[in-house]
Amino acid sequence: MNRRTLLGAVALSAFAAGMPGLIRPALAETDPAKPEVPDMVIGNPDAKVTVVEYASYTCPHCANFHARVFKDLKANYIDTGKIKFVYREVYFDRYGLWAAMVARCGGDMRYFGIQDMLYAEQKDWSGAGGAVDVVNALRKIGLKAGLTNEALDACLQDGAMAEAMVAKFQADSAADGIDSTPSFVINGKKHSNMGYADFAKVLDDLLAG
Repeated sequence: MNRRTLLGAVALSAFAAGMPGLIRPALAETDPAKPEVPDMVIGNPDAKVTVVEYASYTCPHCANFHARVFKDLKANYIDTGKIKFVYREVYFDRYGLWAAMVARCGGDMRYFGIQDMLYAEQKDWSGAGGAVDVVNALRKIGLKAGLTNEALDACLQDGAMAEAMVAKFQADSAADGIDSTPSFVINGKKHSNMGYADFAKVLDDLLAG
């Protein structure tokens, strides 16, 4: 998707459409109650190499990356402590935002497990039908991950958090010049989507340097 699509698809009114009450009026920048939106991080926080992935839960290329590349990247570089891996959500549409809200509903400990489910079942929930059908499909994923209906209701109805997530996405993606997904910022340098062999070479060169 191009930059216009990436940054133009995040109007809050578009996210709110079809799910009344999800988005409340924007909070002022100085509002102390504005929620923080932490980066989702795994791996070694003190690693020599930091990988930042920008991806959308409704992006087929992102789902393909996580099915074909990420599992080996995790086994060989993240779980072994060689790199710090940061996942930053991109929102092309309201469905991607809602999926991210469900993933974050599980907290740091469950986030990447729910992420696996969202990508593995992407075609099922993203193509479930209208907004209500998609929310119900996402709710089923959350329930399978051990969340309660009450917790999911609270997360999906948290308009302040939704706005804060969108604001963070806009700021981060603009700062890093992100115009497609998945994209990666590796030790400050932007890279486009790539296979495992190319990814490993970039990491190995940095680790050896």
